[in-house]
Amino acid sequence: MQRYGQIIKIKPEKIKEYKELHANPYKGVCEMIKECHIQNYSIYLFGEYLFAYFEYVGNDFKKDMEKMAADANTQEWWKVTDPCQISLGNAGEKWLDMEEVFHLD
Repeated sequence: MQRYGQIIKIKPEKIKEYKELHANPYKGVCEMIKECHIQNYSIYLFGEYLFAYFEYVGNDFKKDMEKMAADANTQEWWKVTDPCQISLGNAGEKWLDMEEVFHLD
């Protein structure tokens, strides 16, 4: 199992919309996340920043992320969530991985 922490910025005027979207994700989105071997997935809001945490339990993260990106439901979901976000990375990057500096089971 691999733990991931990620960060992205959110547009202040989109916070309410983003919360509402995540209160009722589109049909099939959560199922695809699980199908791609992601579990224990959470998103936290702090000011204008979103922090995500999830655990990957598969064998090929890149392949699973390609599968997710090819999914029609996920593509529709990203069409409404992406405009709420501001990447902190280079063009084309969305969520940025954070370095884990401590973990206690």
